[in-house]
Amino acid sequence: MNVSGSQRATMLDVARLAGVSEKSVSRVVNREPHVSQKLRDKVEAAIAELGYVPDPAARSLAGVRSFTVGLWIDTRGLHYSMKLMEGAYEACRAHGYHLQVENLGSKIDDAAQVARLDNILRTSRLDGVIVTPLFSDNSAVMDFLESQGMPYARVSPFTHYGRAPAVFMDDAAAAGEVADLFVRNGHRFIGLVTGSPRHGAAVARRTGFLERIAIIAPDAVITEAEGNFAFEAGIAAGRQLLDVADRPTAIFATNDDSAAGVMTACAQLGLTVPDDVSICGFDDNLMAKSVWPYLTTVHQPIAELAQQAALLLIDRHADKRQTADVLLPHRLVERDTIRDLRTSEKVCRPAMGDDDA
Repeated sequence: MNVSGSQRATMLDVARLAGVSEKSVSRVVNREPHVSQKLRDKVEAAIAELGYVPDPAARSLAGVRSFTVGLWIDTRGLHYSMKLMEGAYEACRAHGYHLQVENLGSKIDDAAQVARLDNILRTSRLDGVIVTPLFSDNSAVMDFLESQGMPYARVSPFTHYGRAPAVFMDDAAAAGEVADLFVRNGHRFIGLVTGSPRHGAAVARRTGFLERIAIIAPDAVITEAEGNFAFEAGIAAGRQLLDVADRPTAIFATNDDSAAGVMTACAQLGLTVPDDVSICGFDDNLMAKSVWPYLTTVHQPIAELAQQAALLLIDRHADKRQTADVLLPHRLVERDTIRDLRTSEKVCRPAMGDDDA
């Protein structure tokens, strides 16, 4: 059976070709539980042959689901937010869902936040919500969602483990790899630019770095300054660490924006990277290759975090239910900002998997 010209294949066309009822097609399309693999294969083969595309609007009218997932973000971190949207969109698009993005803003108090969330849920039809930092650690947000019976998945939580499905990477272990990088290149006088103590990732990265240093180089001298995950604060932190007689030979800035700020501070003070000071960031965002030399950093799989969180919500309606948390891998991306003090040479080698290099 062929559907030609501008005529669009319907669910009835799929049912006829597969030799099943429309209800059976609907069950497969909606990924309902307890559908046999034989039925699923027949229907999916017919869908592929006809090029049938389910209509999310019609599907939402037919049942209680809206086929819409919410993504709640704080857009102050522009690159981070864009990658979250990219990943969540790809998952939703692939499974016939819509994505609704809300910029909440993390600076309002809990009462105002809950009032805003209540308005969002009253005016939207969502099947679930992806909650991203800093909201993924906010008890008031989680309490509200649970009181409303709204399914949610958390991106990069650092508290209340097990409260809801979560997707994350091991920030502490990644920061420990930065410590390894510094020590094996001969650095013992080290600066650490931290993020806000309110941010779980900032705490995990600081803790992971310091704990690893204590194991592999207990004689190392560590000096800290807060960079608040921001470019301007990174400049101030860089000047604080470097405008002294006994300055560090290497600095770990716990995100790329603050690392770029440290590099700017180096330029202001007449210091060269990496000849005078080595620098490593974290995130592998656009800033890492907007500076020169290109920044050595930790690649965080931001888009994949949101993509997997969306799948946790979508798959709760399918036979294959994902209930366990998802841990995603990271990698250290070595570029041009680390000097090997043992050989007095710059460490500059291509990173495995650095597609943009």
